[in-house]
Amino acid sequence: MCLSGNYVEKKANPEAPMNIECLMDDKDVRGFIKRDEFEQISAPILERVKKPLEKALAEAQLTVDNIYAVEVEAPNKKVKKTNVTVSELVYGAMLPADVQKAVEKEFEMALQDRVMEETKDKKNAVEAYVYDMRNKLHDKLYEFVTDSERELLITKLQETEDWLYEDGEDETKCVYIAKLDELKKQGDPIEHRYKEHSERGSFVDQLVNHVNWFKQAAASNDAKYDHIDLCEKQKVLNECSEAENWLREKKQQQDSLPKQADPVLLSSDIRKKLEAVDRVCRPIMSKPKPKPAVPEKPASPPPSTAPAQDAEPAENGSPNPNAESNGKADEPAVAMETEKPEAAA
Repeated sequence: MCLSGNYVEKKANPEAPMNIECLMDDKDVRGFIKRDEFEQISAPILERVKKPLEKALAEAQLTVDNIYAVEVEAPNKKVKKTNVTVSELVYGAMLPADVQKAVEKEFEMALQDRVMEETKDKKNAVEAYVYDMRNKLHDKLYEFVTDSERELLITKLQETEDWLYEDGEDETKCVYIAKLDELKKQGDPIEHRYKEHSERGSFVDQLVNHVNWFKQAAASNDAKYDHIDLCEKQKVLNECSEAENWLREKKQQQDSLPKQADPVLLSSDIRKKLEAVDRVCRPIMSKPKPKPAVPEKPASPPPSTAPAQDAEPAENGSPNPNAESNGKADEPAVAMETEKPEAAA
């Protein structure tokens, strides 16, 4: 006899090995048990299975001698699931009110750090502007500022630099922003003159190229523009002529001014004029040709349907149901008659 899981093999010997798998914490137990001890322990179980075994033998028409071993398995135990309320208690932990205060304090400190960092950035921006503008006034901006403006701005830059390392060493962000704006009021117009002078040429070239292209297209005899009305082409030419006159007048005014003066021909104005020309001329010159008219196909006559009574003459041997009405034979029959003389020839 053997027990599955916790089992002992019962033989003639007085002692047998015993193996118990996963008794506790996934640990197996091995040992020996005496026959008398095993019989005493298993007596209640053997008594319970005696009657089922006898009934099974009777139904199978077997005897005890036909049985080698009987395996008895312990039934699975049912475990009841119960929800258990668990409360947490941490010794030395902060109370909820203290935690809230700590969070607010942390937020306040983070805000202070952010303000300090932004203040530092604004201060560095003022210092960088002082050094950068001072170098530009003696380099690329030299031709775009008068001597008096240059000296005045250089003096202002020096005063600002001294202030940064003395009274302005530890100021608020707003103070540094105001100081930088004050310097830019003098420096930005000078940089604007230089920027306009550098970019003006490319914008003028774009406008001239657009005007020339539209003028050539409107005055062209190319067949691809034949479908455009002459009044529309004249509208394009007028718009191009107006743009050329505007550009010529503005360039004359700009060329008469020194580089130290504020420009009158701005890149933004040239861009607007180019967009206006394009808005008027492009829809006209890019108008597609109309599609050629497709001739209408003549309507085909509906197929004729012979009345039911016309089928009777066909049964009497007439090959053409219309022979009586028009007195003519079918075309295939005429063709056969014309072929006979040729064959005789």
